[in-house]
Amino acid sequence: MELGAMVSSLFSTWQVGSLSCILIWLWASSKLNITHKLRSFVRPWVARRVLSDTHWTLLLQSKHCGFFDHFFSVLSCIVSIPFYTGFLPLLFWSGHSKLGRQMTLLIAFADYVGNSLKDLVSAPRPSCPPVRRVIVTADDEENAMEYGLPSSHVLNTVCLSGYLLHYYLSYSDQREDITQILVGLTAVFMLVILIGLGRIYLGMHSFIDVISGVCIGVIILVIWLAADSYVDDFIVYGQNVTFFWAVLSVLLCFAYPKPELLTPSFDYHSAFSGVALGIVAGIQQTYHHHHHEKAPRIFTPQLPLPTFIARVLVGIPTILAVKMCGKTIAKFLLPLICNSLGIAVTSTCYVPSLKGGSLSSKNKSKGFYSRCFIQKTCNIDTGIRFLQYAGLAWSVVDLVPSLFNHLKL
Repeated sequence: MELGAMVSSLFSTWQVGSLSCILIWLWASSKLNITHKLRSFVRPWVARRVLSDTHWTLLLQSKHCGFFDHFFSVLSCIVSIPFYTGFLPLLFWSGHSKLGRQMTLLIAFADYVGNSLKDLVSAPRPSCPPVRRVIVTADDEENAMEYGLPSSHVLNTVCLSGYLLHYYLSYSDQREDITQILVGLTAVFMLVILIGLGRIYLGMHSFIDVISGVCIGVIILVIWLAADSYVDDFIVYGQNVTFFWAVLSVLLCFAYPKPELLTPSFDYHSAFSGVALGIVAGIQQTYHHHHHEKAPRIFTPQLPLPTFIARVLVGIPTILAVKMCGKTIAKFLLPLICNSLGIAVTSTCYVPSLKGGSLSSKNKSKGFYSRCFIQKTCNIDTGIRFLQYAGLAWSVVDLVPSLFNHLKL
């Protein structure tokens, strides 16, 4: 009875229901080996499509030149997750907090779905050679290590450009102007086409990857447009928001499908999942102080351009410092906590002393938590990365705005 009362105080009915569904999925997918069965059904068909699309990819690449190489590479960079991550703080500091938090959570949603499908299907990218793959940046090298279907760049472009258009039309005085709507839709359509053709031209994806990215992106966008106001109300006015979101983030990490071979996709998800948690936690605490609808916006007398530039000059170094400090603290505390709970952990890059596994993994007797909940060795780098980016995002919406107030910015 006491346990039931405690759970009721922590979560509402729908929160308990949603977390229970994830737990049931975790149990079912583990017992029934759902990931392997779905992959064995879908992957061969996708692999055949990728192979058959090679002819069309080579035909498009036959028009290659230096201009197209640089044009499509730059275009891919400005619609990538790292670019959006760097752009998001500017939305919060310019007074467009609602757009900032909606974009953050939409990216987190789209990134999780897209990367989960990549690793679930584990479909190959176009074979190189004969396809010519253009690698310009370090991000391109990491992207090439991921699986192909769906194209994350195309999926994210559909979601974010579509939502930006929706947001603009919602707050525009000419929201019912059919000409303005058609111009906006045409711009979004042309951007998606260019990104899709660019990913094929660069040798990163086949036609089936791009088409699936468009279709999945449209589905995610429709879902988000139907749910965004409810999600925003929950974050701003809900109960137990931060605790619920933290539990949800951890469960989604465990629910992430295991790929055929390890890729950077899960690392991208864990980092941006931390960003989403940090934004949610910060907004929940400081909405009425810094992020309400009457907060000053850029290009108004309350927030002129020079003041905004000063905010950026103060904010960027601050969040980078918080990111470094958060990483250092997480690297020190997480191994201690895991060892005290008897959780076997290892590290591939962040903690050199754990590359061979933690002390708990070498002991014959495991802790109670490890025996009951975690049967395998965990990579502690995921937790460090998650906390590092959660701290960075929290500083964007909580610490840095407090500094602005202190400095009269």
